[in-house]
Amino acid sequence: MKTFGVWAIASLALCPLLWSQPAPNAAKADPTSMVDPMIGTGPEGHTFPGATVPFGMVQLSPDTQIRPFKQSYKWAAGYRYEDTTILGFSHTHFSGAGHSDLGDVLLQPISGDVRLDPGEIGKPGSGYRSRFSHDQEHAEPGYYAVTLLDYGVRAELTATTRVGVHRYTYPAGKPAHVLLDLRSSIYDYPGKILWSRIRVRQDGTITGMRETRGWAPGRQLYFAIRFSRPMTGHSLYDLEPEPPVYKGFKSPGTSPETTQSIEGRGLEASFDFGELSQPLIIKVALSPVSEENAIANMNAEVPEFDFDGVRTAAHKAWQQALGVIDFKASPEMQKSLYTSLYHALMAPSISMDADGEYRGPDNQVHRAKDFNFVSSFSLWDTYRAEQPLMTLIEPERRTSDVVNSFLASQQESPFGILPIWQFQGIETWCMIGYHAVPEIADAYMKGIRGFDADAALKAMVASATYGPYGHLDQYMKYGYVPVDDDAEAASKTVEYAFDDWTIARMARAMHRTDVADTFAKRASYWRNNFNTKDGFVEPRLANGEYRTPFDPARAGAASGFTEGNAWQYSWYEPQDTQGLINLLGGNDKLIGKLDAMFDAKVDPKQYADIEDISGLIGQYIHGNEPSHHLAYLYDYAGAPWRTQARLKQIVDSQYRPAPDGLVGNDDLGQMSAWFIFTSLGFYPVAPGSNQYVIGRPFVDRATLHLPNGRTLTVVADNLNDANAYVKSVSLNGKPLDRTYLWHSELMQGGELRFVMSTKDDAAWSTRPEETPYSMSKPE
Repeated sequence: MKTFGVWAIASLALCPLLWSQPAPNAAKADPTSMVDPMIGTGPEGHTFPGATVPFGMVQLSPDTQIRPFKQSYKWAAGYRYEDTTILGFSHTHFSGAGHSDLGDVLLQPISGDVRLDPGEIGKPGSGYRSRFSHDQEHAEPGYYAVTLLDYGVRAELTATTRVGVHRYTYPAGKPAHVLLDLRSSIYDYPGKILWSRIRVRQDGTITGMRETRGWAPGRQLYFAIRFSRPMTGHSLYDLEPEPPVYKGFKSPGTSPETTQSIEGRGLEASFDFGELSQPLIIKVALSPVSEENAIANMNAEVPEFDFDGVRTAAHKAWQQALGVIDFKASPEMQKSLYTSLYHALMAPSISMDADGEYRGPDNQVHRAKDFNFVSSFSLWDTYRAEQPLMTLIEPERRTSDVVNSFLASQQESPFGILPIWQFQGIETWCMIGYHAVPEIADAYMKGIRGFDADAALKAMVASATYGPYGHLDQYMKYGYVPVDDDAEAASKTVEYAFDDWTIARMARAMHRTDVADTFAKRASYWRNNFNTKDGFVEPRLANGEYRTPFDPARAGAASGFTEGNAWQYSWYEPQDTQGLINLLGGNDKLIGKLDAMFDAKVDPKQYADIEDISGLIGQYIHGNEPSHHLAYLYDYAGAPWRTQARLKQIVDSQYRPAPDGLVGNDDLGQMSAWFIFTSLGFYPVAPGSNQYVIGRPFVDRATLHLPNGRTLTVVADNLNDANAYVKSVSLNGKPLDRTYLWHSELMQGGELRFVMSTKDDAAWSTRPEETPYSMSKPE
């Protein structure tokens, strides 16, 4: 599922950077200077330019429009580069999700008169929104600044893990106000706010909460706000458009100005400061648990009103996190790659308080022991490359936290299964598959042991055998999901089969032969939807017949596929590409069908009604994840040069350092992780195999500072547009005669060297090499 993006950062002095490991031999250059947070803030990029720290709970960013949810797709991150006005700055966002929510606790600085409605974009002064110009906007990791032209206010943002910090510089001679709008919400609709609260405490601290019925139903978020200057007054309003029939009795206070606490569904507040000669600093802490925990988070992470100190610490945190890889390439490529790494370090994000308390999928409060509870699991996307990237650069603490959060969620789930698409601890049931399973198996197979493997395997089996979920009962009965009652049946079958293979892999490694044998059989169920008559995965009826008529280009409602069609999904058996080759009739048949897909003439209008379809190259759709491994499949057919040619075609057309530089949503790091792996010259086609399939590099040199203290250097000799093919590959001086690398080889460090050349001189690219893992053997 496609994603959006924002960025924020934390102070090392005030809040330790979670998961990050010190990078030995840190890069001499400042990697943050090569990040452009505006990449992907334009059409369909769905990223956000704001302030956050790596994996931070607070992701503080401007919101430019709030639309009714049926019109909200283009504003799923709250910000679009094309917009000309800013509503305010809210504290939670997604980095490139295809669906959305959040946009919590919106603040807007105001000079002069206060208006309570956003107003119209084309009518300045009609509401509290303000015009802005990109000429007066600045974004970098951990910091964002913009001038609100209608107010003459310079707004600056930075953050720690759980606290957003604002600095507003007001013009002289006008009264300063801060508006808090708890009505504003990304993907909005009438009735989304179930309840909310604002309290003005005696010490001037503002606290409150909001419960929403959005993408994650019944999600509760609590906040605490403190100002660096004493208020001269305040006003609390309930602007609920249709008050309930029963109103109860009025709380103390005769007006909005004399009311200290208010509850309802349409709350706003204005906080007044008179004329200010110094900037106003505001601290906003979040908690999934309580107002008191939000105050405690603030006290723990930002005890003082030191904006510059927090900003400096956030910058250092990003320097450290981004310094895990040193990229040497053209300036444009470096900017795209460091921004991609920045995107990849956004989620899954911390979703617990400083004391370890968090809210689980049962919407109850729990306490994490010996791990950090994280959430924002876009698993249909991230199991493919985002999380495998973390097993390479952040294997122990971060990956273990992810798996332990999975296990805690499974134990706390009313359904007893692992997360599907969860954020802030609450399940959304978005997308298909049970893709927490391959992330756990991939971690275990790579030797990561910071979790209970027996409990993990038990949770994996429970998720894969829970019949009510996604017609798993029919999948287990028929060996495929019948399309009779399931519009996504064919894609579910092939994705379930891959997940089952990863269970078998982990069970076999744990000597659980009973479990391994059961799921190894299920791993071959992809064949049950593969029609050998035409070479496509097709929807199949419960009576065993394929549904007719069949059009491999049909996508969308009732097609049998999830955000795609048979052209994309017929290749989805990464655990058994050789099995696909056998069914097609040999290597040449696979190559021919891949070429037909890439070279097809496709009218983009075919996908006009499907939001997440973007980045078309023929029927290849790079903006959506089922296509991400397809260019690498030529390797399995003994044609590495074709993989290299297709990768260049994809990279050249799908990534560039501009606001519209992403062809689709970043999907919480997946699009970026694909680009990072591909730039290094290899990609995890089948997570759980412990292999990376070799493509070709797109950087002159890259140095990975591995968490075990070793260094892996990737070198590409003679790399340029003319030399786009691999002449030779060596690992630590030894020539490679295979088209894959082992994870253990990379973790040992050393040098992976590519010598690049023209196709005519690239012998390694044009001769069959030993091919990567497949369940099946060649026929």
